[in-house]
Amino acid sequence: MTTAFEFFGIWTLFNRFNMIGNWQLVEIALFYGMVNTSFACADALGRGFDTFWQIIKNGDFDRLLLRPRSTILQLLGAEFTLKRIGRFSQGFVILIWSISSLQITLNLPNIWLLSTSLIGGIALFLGIVVIAATLTFWTIDSLEIMNILTYGGVETAQYPLAIYSKWLQRFFTYIVPLACVNYFPLLAILGKEKELAIPRWFCYFSPMLGIVFLIVAIAFWQLGERYYCSTGS
Repeated sequence: MTTAFEFFGIWTLFNRFNMIGNWQLVEIALFYGMVNTSFACADALGRGFDTFWQIIKNGDFDRLLLRPRSTILQLLGAEFTLKRIGRFSQGFVILIWSISSLQITLNLPNIWLLSTSLIGGIALFLGIVVIAATLTFWTIDSLEIMNILTYGGVETAQYPLAIYSKWLQRFFTYIVPLACVNYFPLLAILGKEKELAIPRWFCYFSPMLGIVFLIVAIAFWQLGERYYCSTGS
């Protein structure tokens, strides 16, 4: 119901103003559906990292280190939250509705853009929660400020990045490549990539930066893991 009210708020906005710049509701729905579908998958998979601060506080990470498997693999399998299926289902339904309403042809290039955007988005959000979990090696407690990049990133990506200030566009392009996994590939599907003067070929490869971001996050995790000193109790 919470996620349903989120999209109801977007619908209300467009019902009042009809358009935001040159963007219609059905186009915004494409961004909304994609980012919520990818985030729901990442949120379900990465729940172990999201609650990692509790493991650190209780000293349970020592037990994970003794097992003959990667700690990343153990945390990915620690808790699979089925309650995320609500956000996933709504995002997926809105995504299909948007594709159908826009009459997007599901040819090979568009299937590539949609699938890589989904995979890149999952990798990106997983990378963010891995970084947030890694910081607890030093802070012990969770840092709520990281929610700016997770839930705040989802809220941001529900609208076209072009409506935001330049500094925010640069941050979500060069620091946290949310635009690369969600905005640029969907621009190519909508045929609007020329508005940002970006080459079309870049839209096909930009979602891979989400996987690169995850690889960097895992490297950071391994660094933090080496400096883990147990609870001292």
